Amino acid sequence: MIETEIKLQVPLSQAAQVDSQVAAGASRRTRMRATYFDTPDRRLSAAGIALRIRQEGRECVQTLKTAGAGLLDRHEHTVRLTRPRPGSAATAALIDPQRHAGTPAGDRLAALLAPREGEPPVTLAPVYQTDLWRRHRHLRTRWGTVELAFDRGVIIAGDRREPVCELEIERVSGRAEAVIDVAGRWAARHALWIDLCSKAERGERLARGLAFGPPARARPVALARAMTPAQALRAVLGGCLAQVLRNAGEVASGRFEPEHVHQWRVGLRRMRCALRLFDEAVPEIPADWAPVLAGLFRQLGAARDRDALAQSWLPQLQAAGAPLVDLETPDPGTREAPGAGSATALLDPLSALARSAEFTALALAVQRFVLEDRPAPAGSDLRAHLAPRLARWHRQVRRDALRFADLDDESRHRLRKRIKRLRYSLEFVAALGGRKTVARVLDRLAPVQEGLGEFNDLCVALAGYRRLVEQDPRAWFAIGWLTARRSGLLGELAGPMKTLAGGRVFRW
Repeated sequence: MIETEIKLQVPLSQAAQVDSQVAAGASRRTRMRATYFDTPDRRLSAAGIALRIRQEGRECVQTLKTAGAGLLDRHEHTVRLTRPRPGSAATAALIDPQRHAGTPAGDRLAALLAPREGEPPVTLAPVYQTDLWRRHRHLRTRWGTVELAFDRGVIIAGDRREPVCELEIERVSGRAEAVIDVAGRWAARHALWIDLCSKAERGERLARGLAFGPPARARPVALARAMTPAQALRAVLGGCLAQVLRNAGEVASGRFEPEHVHQWRVGLRRMRCALRLFDEAVPEIPADWAPVLAGLFRQLGAARDRDALAQSWLPQLQAAGAPLVDLETPDPGTREAPGAGSATALLDPLSALARSAEFTALALAVQRFVLEDRPAPAGSDLRAHLAPRLARWHRQVRRDALRFADLDDESRHRLRKRIKRLRYSLEFVAALGGRKTVARVLDRLAPVQEGLGEFNDLCVALAGYRRLVEQDPRAWFAIGWLTARRSGLLGELAGPMKTLAGGRVFRW
């Protein structure tokens, strides 16, 4: 079966209230103790597969989960057992992958566990456990029925422990919109936030002693020429949202690194580019998304500028002998905050932003939009809708690149944004054909974007030191060094700009 659910993290300050609200109907409270299995080389977790045996009250079940096609979907297959419960000495002997044979998830598992040439048979062993109390009940909505499941407990890996305090909202019947609507109401009412990281992923990290997962980067989008612009936009936004929520979830946890923030921001920029690319052809795009996205982007931009200064320009200035001048730059390393359920007021401001009602509401609205779909009329040609706009954007970029030396810094910054918009848009449509043409343009854009990014970071640092110089004259050293480097960067950009300005305008 395909499981459709959203998981929301619950702050400890709201745990009692959430438990009370779930218990308001005909609820049950069940203890759930599970053991998760993997191979010695962790090939299941690497493939996004979770295999467990779980004691649910008096029942014992074996469950296999694999990723589904949508952001909220997973393939799940469960088999009820009659043998001893997890935690007993017989647990390892209980696991049997063959119980899932003949299902999509089971076939994928079998392929992973097939012995490789010259290797001994693959074995499965316990890796981590969960011990939870679940309060759960069904809730009817206009779109269908969902199950509310409030979990409190702990994930266990050896001598390590991590608390669990989360609300799962899973579709029982009806449409997936039921999950989105209920999640929106509960998130707004109880200050909850979206988290795509499953218990299995958290358990694997705990077993490995990792504080957080890797930053999520953009993945290719599979568009087809027969799609309507609305269908294509939904596919693109779905991919963008996966990148956004994966990184925002790490930031919301309070344990993250600067690259999570950067990739969160990249995902938001790609989302904004997608909306611009399709806005003329998809009039149903909600008008209130753009200002919310712009506001979130600005807040993340300030953090990105601080990290760029701390990681790039400050080390170079210090190596050049610059005196230490405090620009109030935060530590660029991992931000630590209390575990799940800590009060937002105690968190890094970026963690508070990832947990904010505004961001959560936007993410749910976008996901709801992604779920909506209408059949494409016969004869649809997506390329015909997009080609004129892509060509126009390419002409703008080539024109500014041609006169780059005469542009002021504000215009150069605008060129950088246009290059990113064109680059991301071309990446979106690469599957529509003309890959060589797309690759040719991307190859010309890449070095210019990289150089302009470094130039922009330098300009931000230079402006910061100029504001500081009246309070601390030692800032003059940095101003002089950065000014000289600025001239050097402009010279280095001359060649790539000339290349970008040449060639033919993009067309399929």
